[in-house]
Amino acid sequence: MVSMRCAAIQLEAVPADVDANLAIAERLVEHAVAEGAQTIALPEFFTTGVGFWPELAHAALPPDGKATELLQNLAQRHGVMIGGSLLIRDADCDVRNAYLLVTADGVVGRHDKDLPTMWENAFYVGGHDDGVINAGELTVGAAVCWELMRTQTVRRLRGRIDLAMTGSGWWSIPRWWPGPVFERLETRNAATAWRAAASFATYVGAPVLHAAHSGPLRCRMPWLPLGYDGRFEGGAMIVAADGAVLASRDHTTGEGVVVADVETGRQPPIANVPKGFWLHPRGALPAAVWHYQRLHGRRYYRRHVNPAFTEMR
Repeated sequence: MVSMRCAAIQLEAVPADVDANLAIAERLVEHAVAEGAQTIALPEFFTTGVGFWPELAHAALPPDGKATELLQNLAQRHGVMIGGSLLIRDADCDVRNAYLLVTADGVVGRHDKDLPTMWENAFYVGGHDDGVINAGELTVGAAVCWELMRTQTVRRLRGRIDLAMTGSGWWSIPRWWPGPVFERLETRNAATAWRAAASFATYVGAPVLHAAHSGPLRCRMPWLPLGYDGRFEGGAMIVAADGAVLASRDHTTGEGVVVADVETGRQPPIANVPKGFWLHPRGALPAAVWHYQRLHGRRYYRRHVNPAFTEMR
């Protein structure tokens, strides 16, 4: 095992404003470096944030675009490893939620999130890689948001990695009518968001860096007359391989960085993998929204993001 000082970033993104968010990411990475971090995790969608915003259809960057260039420059300048995901439009014209892992040597690996979550289906398609990235002395496992909820992610990474680098943009359940019912649903949703990140280490047998978004979230709701008015759940944290949370930041503390010394290296996982598809119960409302927004999102993607996309892909 190798001891390493690690950081996980909690970011408040400006919706779909790539330049503004790159500036925020750079500032927070510099903060992490000042705290002595050698490995730094940014959240998913660190260039844009995420919501059902039509502007996201035009916010994807090329694989070698300015976000990749920024990560490479930061990694080279400070001799650190940085990971985070963003919308990337590939040569086949499809957009993917791509987690890039960058060192001073450049991009050492990429993982495309396997299944878009809910309204995310409107803006990208899923990937098929295993998320295992060779980064010199370390083997890193990349996983993004609701990949932390699925048994197939654990089966890809379990016992194969020395460090998991993850990030989320997990949104709350809004306070619609009847208020007490939706408040109870949100209490469970927030607990699931925290539990999914904190317990992931026990399933894969490696420490976890989990970066996150915080702050308010407002957008349209697909196929509904209601608007969404909620927030991101936050939950940037660093977790030891046995599941102990070494450092964390909840949504109430907003933007910032958590830092801890981590013993990297694979260990025997202490949690058994459930037999089903999900590691944690979603609840009835998220399950229903998962299906209807998946149907809507695929149609939206074909019309507005990549008209050449076909269902056969």
